[in-house]
Amino acid sequence: MKITILSVGKIKEEYWNRALEEYTRRLGRYCKPELAEVDDEPTPDRASEKEEEQIRKREGDRLLARIPRDAYVIALAIEGRQQDSPAMARRIEALGLAGKSHLCFVIGGSLGLSRGVMERADEAWSFSRLTFPHQMMRVILLEQIYRSFRIIRNEPYHK
Repeated sequence: MKITILSVGKIKEEYWNRALEEYTRRLGRYCKPELAEVDDEPTPDRASEKEEEQIRKREGDRLLARIPRDAYVIALAIEGRQQDSPAMARRIEALGLAGKSHLCFVIGGSLGLSRGVMERADEAWSFSRLTFPHQMMRVILLEQIYRSFRIIRNEPYHK
């Protein structure tokens, strides 16, 4: 299975990069992980709703251009379906058994995902009703995907 994590914005802090590298390395035992980024748009303070929508659209267009055609797309959005780690593992396993050999997880920028990206997504998942920085969310997502593969294979992992 190939897993792509497509995100808005660059990682600048070395500690996030080290965490991403570690979980990407660990995941390599179970799947073919790929991290991809698109540029974010500067968001002015006190931007109007119209300006925010335009920013989401520009970022969304960049994301849509990078989503692989063959991928099953899972958008990460606050309004998505919440689940626990075992349920996430079961879902990833079920998608693989259903022939979905390429999963693409999409993480938006500070304003979230555009309507176009949400319409392209096959599912929307939420890790919390809280908002997380995109750098942190990438690490959390990679760790949970790694945990999912450990659960699927009945391998021990800390709880």
